[in-house]
Amino acid sequence: MGAGVSSLFFGTGGAATAAAAGSTGMGDLPELCAAEVLLRLDAPEICALARLNRAFRGAAGADFVWEAKLPENYRHLIGYVEGGGEEGRRRRRRAGKKEIYARLSRPVTFDDGTKEFWLEKSKGRVCMALSSKAQVITGIDDRRYWTHMQTTESRFQSVAYLQQIWWFEVVGELDFSFPMGTYSLYYRIHLGKFSKRFGRRVCSSEHIHGWDKKPVRFQLSTSDGQNALSQCYLDEPGSWVLYHAGDFVASKPGEALKLKFSMAQIDCTHTKGGLCIDSVLVYPKGFRPEKVVTGRVSEMRS
Repeated sequence: MGAGVSSLFFGTGGAATAAAAGSTGMGDLPELCAAEVLLRLDAPEICALARLNRAFRGAAGADFVWEAKLPENYRHLIGYVEGGGEEGRRRRRRAGKKEIYARLSRPVTFDDGTKEFWLEKSKGRVCMALSSKAQVITGIDDRRYWTHMQTTESRFQSVAYLQQIWWFEVVGELDFSFPMGTYSLYYRIHLGKFSKRFGRRVCSSEHIHGWDKKPVRFQLSTSDGQNALSQCYLDEPGSWVLYHAGDFVASKPGEALKLKFSMAQIDCTHTKGGLCIDSVLVYPKGFRPEKVVTGRVSEMRS
């Protein structure tokens, strides 16, 4: 295999032949040909090949290579970074497509820092997170029921912790122009109160109760008539879990899609508690960076 790689990059005579006068190698590949190769690769692979030789390094900076990796509405998305006005438009015109891809691959916050989106680096697909503070939580202002915990385990540095309540309901909305595709919406939930003690993570199950008596209901609806309804019991204390609320399809490029979503357990025959709510996450369908729990689908229609 080593001989094969050597012949691929340096010719049949290996490195010694490549060094000989008049020999050619991959470094002599025209940049346009190198760019055609890069168009068929993911972003991390493009960056790796750019370190190989001069031809790939030059092709890896070409705008048309990176524009093919960006979502179709990247001009709209980059507007969240630069802001409005003439100065913002001038900065966007000057930015290369590789620079735009790199910037959108880092979290872009909006709505006073309670929401953010980013491109997952491999495929350039849009992901989004909404903090617990971006949602309407029943009783959140009553410290007998809820508290806000500061933690590095949340991308927003804060989670909402439920000690005990009768009526549990969390409702959120999002109005956003998604690139075309199918997306999944999740609630990031943790059973138990966690903390650090002597440098080690510990989790207390003291307040966990009520989630085994009735399932939690998850709902998702969109402004173009898509609906999903599912339910499941909350389980697995001590770790963060993504609970799947439903899927939706963004089919109209350039048009904002309004989402409404909720999770609720409003049976008032018993209390429930010991729950941390971090965020709502929107990922391209099939993208699962953490453990996912999918409930029983009661109804789904569009």
